Amino acid sequence: APILVYRNELRTELNNRAVINKAYETGRSPTVVIATDTIKAKKHIDLPDLTIRLLALSDNKTEHLPGYLPLVPGMPVLLQENIACEIGLSNGTLGIFHELIYDETKEHTTGADEESLDPLIIPIPVVEKTFEVNLEKLYADKGPILKILNSKKLRTTISVKRRGLPLVPAYSITTHKSQGQTLPKIVIDLNMPPGMVEVASAYVPLSRVQQLTDLTILQDFNINALQ
Repeated sequence: APILVYRNELRTELNNRAVINKAYETGRSPTVVIATDTIKAKKHIDLPDLTIRLLALSDNKTEHLPGYLPLVPGMPVLLQENIACEIGLSNGTLGIFHELIYDETKEHTTGADEESLDPLIIPIPVVEKTFEVNLEKLYADKGPILKILNSKKLRTTISVKRRGLPLVPAYSITTHKSQGQTLPKIVIDLNMPPGMVEVASAYVPLSRVQQLTDLTILQDFNINALQ
């Protein structure tokens, strides 16, 4: 059963730990797919650890393309892109990762490997997205990065083009992403994160299942979460 959470950072941490557990259980080493980033700028940007910091961004800030995607055969995944809506392959579709197919000699992963797949296995292509990144926020822990930007006459916001797989592990899902879905079973913590609590904050996850026996609440919670 997926764990529904309210924060993307918590979702990512839970998923990473669950993938490691899956790898241990199956005796398989996880494969980490690393996205390819291209910075679109008139001037070369030479900042420390820029590539690593971009890859570490939460996928809700990168048009839903994760910088690091850990994969183990048999693990649940969530599709983050509309691939073929007419057959149900849309943003938010749940599936099971089977295998990684790639050929460095071809631009696209097509050919005999894909044709030999079971009809129930759907190949997911690499996609390309562009997103904006504020360098001051990206380097918030490094002090006055603005001085470096000004000294090099660089813009504080950059445009990044990313190529990657539109998938994330689905051991944990944000409540926002679960909207509109009916799930067989879920696990939820109704202790709300800091900030204004709305009725929808509890209603959305609780309404993902059809009966109470399909719901597990992790711990005691304040009744205000339901009022």
